Amino acid sequence: MTVFEVWAPRPELVRLHLEGTAHPMTRSTDGWWRTTVPAAPGARYGFLLDDDPAVLPDPRSARQPDGVHAPSAVHTLDPAGWTDGDWTGRPLAGSVYYELHIGAFTPEGTFDAAIERLDHLVELGVTVVEVMPVNAFDGTHNWGYDGVLWYAVHEQYGGPDGLQRFVNACHARGLAVALDVVYNHLGPSGNYLPRFGPYLTDGRNTWGQSLNLGGPDADPVRRFIIDNALRWMRDFHIDALRLDAVHALVDRTATHLLTELATETDALAAHVRRPLTLIAESDLNDPRLITPRAAGGYGLTGQWNDDLHHAVHTAVSGERQGYYADFGSLACLAQTLTHGYFHAGTFSSFRRRTHGRPIDRSLIPASALLAYTCTHDQIGNRAIGDRPSAYLTDGQLAVKAALVLFSAYTPMLFMGEEWGARTPFLYFTSHTDPVVGAATAAGRKAEFAEHGWSTDEVPDPQDPLTFLRSKLDWSEPERDRHARLSACYRALIALRRTRAEITDPWLTHVGVEYDERQRWIAVRRGPLRLVCNLSADPVAAPYTGTGLLSWQEPEAGQTPGQITIPGHSFTLLDADRH
Repeated sequence: MTVFEVWAPRPELVRLHLEGTAHPMTRSTDGWWRTTVPAAPGARYGFLLDDDPAVLPDPRSARQPDGVHAPSAVHTLDPAGWTDGDWTGRPLAGSVYYELHIGAFTPEGTFDAAIERLDHLVELGVTVVEVMPVNAFDGTHNWGYDGVLWYAVHEQYGGPDGLQRFVNACHARGLAVALDVVYNHLGPSGNYLPRFGPYLTDGRNTWGQSLNLGGPDADPVRRFIIDNALRWMRDFHIDALRLDAVHALVDRTATHLLTELATETDALAAHVRRPLTLIAESDLNDPRLITPRAAGGYGLTGQWNDDLHHAVHTAVSGERQGYYADFGSLACLAQTLTHGYFHAGTFSSFRRRTHGRPIDRSLIPASALLAYTCTHDQIGNRAIGDRPSAYLTDGQLAVKAALVLFSAYTPMLFMGEEWGARTPFLYFTSHTDPVVGAATAAGRKAEFAEHGWSTDEVPDPQDPLTFLRSKLDWSEPERDRHARLSACYRALIALRRTRAEITDPWLTHVGVEYDERQRWIAVRRGPLRLVCNLSADPVAAPYTGTGLLSWQEPEAGQTPGQITIPGHSFTLLDADRH
């Protein structure tokens, strides 16, 4: 016998539709409808609301083998399928993250195909694999942020059983698994939740209607979100969640949803006896997200730090358009390397207002901030999805990598970055509704036209070729040019493991000197000195020591106590050894 239940306070009548037969359901006073009937694994089912003949999928469906518009399938993970009983997890501090998209990581675009590439990540030195959203969405391929059935795993990737195999394989190799989840909106096609209950409000954010987190009947909606998060960590053994765009969560209740989620996550971590990590994406530069609850914060474990990305990217590339306008100087880069945020109660010209708040460097460790040279957003939200490798020299790519991997922050790589992949990462969708597909393509072109891009350059996200072009080319790492950059990444990551000064999480222990005119910058971590030349010409900098790693070998300066760094290069020195 199987219990079927659904929260549906809006309809007057709800019936279970199981393999072609309708079964009555009983309503409780809290808006839940339940019935118990026999059902075989894989049996198709859904719900009939009032007199509408349409069979709607279960809002908490575990599997959607026929797409998000079709009935759900009865599914339970096989407990005997787990092989990671000895896995003890990984904390955020000391980790190296690697963001990937299951569909674009391999030619096949499945969990099983991704498993075949995990050894590459182990050899690279990665410790956490961060997977872009895998919840069920409309169509065959998508970034994943258009999910509408949050409890189901996208069938084309391998469904829930495929995710189980992937987590097992990662844990067997010592890799933790982080999963990107989206709780700030639902996708434009296949969202039937409003038919069941007041999941949404009239308010909107950039991507759609806001979730009902504080209005009438908000408690079950909040429970829907929190239960989903806990399910990934409990049932699928996921180690960390990346919470997409939490600034778009509108919650004015006394206990913010994020605080509630963090509290329950900590309780679950104690029960499963392994660390569980919550990482927020937010553009607010608000340290309360990662401030402990005992100190008045939300108590999340970590947060993406876009300011560090912007500071590194603009200093190396010279780009200044849009939200990059305030960045680019070495003073900005130095500030961000030592204080976390650049905008911390300072004026943002892009926003035309004061933005951010300073981090208490005595309270919050730098490891709570994730640093990166690129992400799916920073590549995919460029008009033509071009990676930095398309317009920077290999030396500039190496300098960016060194600045991030030598920083006090938790580093994160984006798939293919380590070898300077030349494939783009474009924005791609496959909405089955032609109206939604056309609107998505038109909106994409209009967005970039506002920023001065030619609309002729913007690929159609609905074109299957847009998705195919975004897949990694795994023949690239074998080529000499790419292999050299990959070796540099491996060496930098290896140094994080062997030198404790690099993973020291306190920003007060980081020193930075620079010469704005000559375009060199030096970062001090204990006796170690990372000296980077951001200009194309050689420069002399006042440092000496034993060289541990360089992109191009430096030379002794003409003046004693100096070193000459070739253009677009870095060198890492141990000042205690000569």
